Amino acid sequence: MAVLVAGATGNVGRHVVGRLVEAGQDVRALTRRPGAAALPPEVRVFEGDLTRPETLPPALEGVRTMLLFPVGEAVDEVVALAAKAGVRRIVVLSSAAVTAGYDTEYHYPVEQAVERSGLEWTHVRPGEFAVNSLYLWAPSVKAERRVVDVDLDTPGTPIHEADIADVAAAALMDDRHAGKAYNLAGPEALTHRDQIAAIGEPLRVDEVEPEEAREFYRAQGGWAAENADFLFGFEDYSGATTDPTEATSGVDRQDGGQPQDGERPAGGEAQEQTWEEPDIAWLTCTDITGGPARTYAEWARDRVDDFR
Repeated sequence: MAVLVAGATGNVGRHVVGRLVEAGQDVRALTRRPGAAALPPEVRVFEGDLTRPETLPPALEGVRTMLLFPVGEAVDEVVALAAKAGVRRIVVLSSAAVTAGYDTEYHYPVEQAVERSGLEWTHVRPGEFAVNSLYLWAPSVKAERRVVDVDLDTPGTPIHEADIADVAAAALMDDRHAGKAYNLAGPEALTHRDQIAAIGEPLRVDEVEPEEAREFYRAQGGWAAENADFLFGFEDYSGATTDPTEATSGVDRQDGGQPQDGERPAGGEAQEQTWEEPDIAWLTCTDITGGPARTYAEWARDRVDDFR
């Protein structure tokens, strides 16, 4: 039986595919642009779109477990098609914002649709993605050796996308993870100042107020501009206007901020992880897989060329 990875070309999905291939699994990848997937030759790549469920049956045929990227638009129909095809378990790439109670409209409805289906489920709920700093800081680092940010001394526990993938791959292959929701964090607490230092470059660092940061990143363009209101506390998960002096910092929206194969950007995945309540039982990938949890410094070494 096969394993299907939706969001297979994203930061997490690509790593999941690699882990499954290494484990000798029959891997299928779902993407809107199969010609640009650049996945291992062993992987069967299917063109499909989670917002257009009618495109999915060929990819679902013979699939036992599935990694589901969180697209809520037609999720009930997608899950129903998976059940009809014989899928046994769905692993949802979700967010710890669900656990914290901040996300009721993005990842949470996807989790609920899977649970309502009667299929086995596992929810993988990362907190702050290390890769957020790439999409936020790399353009200005490359252009002017500069980082602009707020609250530079607020600690977080950014997680390497490969650690998230290790947990997701384990959940896809091992029945012992069924019925579990894992809140994932990196192995160490780091401030943004610490993270900037780990990039290993002599940089100008400007700590600014949220209004100035929002304007800077709107002008920068790309992912940061699209998510600036959310990232700096001017917008909540539902898109409602908030006060950055009162709102909790932005929380992860999915796959490290990088748009997944044309889906809307994963916000923080933009999370400053300053939640004070409720208490969250954070786990590292070591707690789940037994493998070593990757540090932010390791992530920075993996991405060093992206900051040059």
